[in-house]
Amino acid sequence: MHLVDLAGSERVNKSEVTGDRLIEAKHINKSLSALGDVIASLAHKNPHVPYRNSKLTQLLQDSLGGQAKTLMFVHISPEPDAVGETISTLKFAERVATVELGAAQVNKDSTDVKELKEQISSLKAASSQKRERTRTQKKRK
Repeated sequence: MHLVDLAGSERVNKSEVTGDRLIEAKHINKSLSALGDVIASLAHKNPHVPYRNSKLTQLLQDSLGGQAKTLMFVHISPEPDAVGETISTLKFAERVATVELGAAQVNKDSTDVKELKEQISSLKAASSQKRERTRTQKKRK
């Protein structure tokens, strides 16, 4: 399960942030832009989806790619001076709502996972046999 809080679109000029907060705001905006590109690509059913454009979209690839249920919350401000950001946020949410990912599917175990499960079963059986032999030997003594 992935829970991601992007803290919203940061209007750098309006917030007047500087230093580390400015750098963080730029990263948030870049991630939101990349997420928007991925959502647009999914909505248009493009053969190439640009998941590699940000760490966020790489992390969310399995969630956005149709193998999971995805839920997105957006937060808007009731303040009159935030109407521009509110409209921008609602447009982003509208774009997200147009994406049809299809039904969630159960992830199939890879070959490596199957082999490891078989090894675990084999080791459990061997351990059980060894315990039984040990018990039998103790009873004979």
